[in-house]
Amino acid sequence: MNILAVESSCDETAVAIVRDGREVLCDCIASQVDLHRIYGGVVPEIASRKHIEAIYGLADQALQQTGLTKNDIDAVAVTYAPGLIGAVLVGVNFAKAAAMAMNKPLIPVHHIRGHIAANYIAYPNLKPPFLCLVVSGGHTMIVEVKDYTDMNILGTTLDDAAGECFDKVARVLGMPYPGGAALDKAAKLGDETKYNLPRSKPGENPYNMSFSGLKTAALNLIHHAEQVGEELDIPSLCASFSAAVSDTLVPRVVMALQQTGYRKIAVAGGVAANSRIRADILVAAEKLGAEVYMPPLSLCGDNGAMIGAQAYYEYLAGNTADMSLNAYATKSILGEAI
Repeated sequence: MNILAVESSCDETAVAIVRDGREVLCDCIASQVDLHRIYGGVVPEIASRKHIEAIYGLADQALQQTGLTKNDIDAVAVTYAPGLIGAVLVGVNFAKAAAMAMNKPLIPVHHIRGHIAANYIAYPNLKPPFLCLVVSGGHTMIVEVKDYTDMNILGTTLDDAAGECFDKVARVLGMPYPGGAALDKAAKLGDETKYNLPRSKPGENPYNMSFSGLKTAALNLIHHAEQVGEELDIPSLCASFSAAVSDTLVPRVVMALQQTGYRKIAVAGGVAANSRIRADILVAAEKLGAEVYMPPLSLCGDNGAMIGAQAYYEYLAGNTADMSLNAYATKSILGEAI
């Protein structure tokens, strides 16, 4: 089954063709990073306009790269939630038009389900059930993947996402957008013990997380140093911050593995590219005898291939949509696809 998949939830326009949920025939991406860098972050209106400019050309490019025709496409899939609403709408409206024009099924895909499915591309033998740590700019959660479309959230952040905190701290430090990658690079040269930053334990659910206090502590430290004329050891601050984020995430993953009995842990989302988190997950899982699945860096960020991968399983589960499909800025990963 050849699925034409569209992703436009933030600042990457992507169109991919994926076969049977595992084989990526092409993944065409138009990045807006350079455009948004001058603003220090994504400008939603600009992102939406650039999606409109890029999406039709990317679809044609995908067909040309694969040598397929429109008749070879069996379904059209699209990210319908969550994301920047204007950006998501561009993808949804394009996908609806393409599905109608080609008389093909329309498959709505939740963006976070797509990130989880990136692991199916990287690891063709991976099958549910397993646990997945989702860490991105807008979401941080531990998900029990019971089946391809049956999931349960064990714990989530109660405030900021880990990726948002990385980007905010990096921006205040004067690092270029996207800040998380720049911070990660600097952290490799620092001493993680130099700055004492908090690790929160919020609420009754031991799997839940909070990052707002950590972000505030780091920002206060930076602003205080500026006010008193103190020179910061930026690599060490980055290393200390990365360690604090990882120390919030990894023990909860370990707890989840121990208490659920699962011995497979996947990592997904843009922050899954963070070297400290990847290394700590590997060490922790090895001690438990658990298998680790982490997609390559190219599949950690937003892409169309992951949407096409999840779409295949949504289709098998009967989760298709008609022309009334709408876009949503927020939507739970749980339950039906629409």
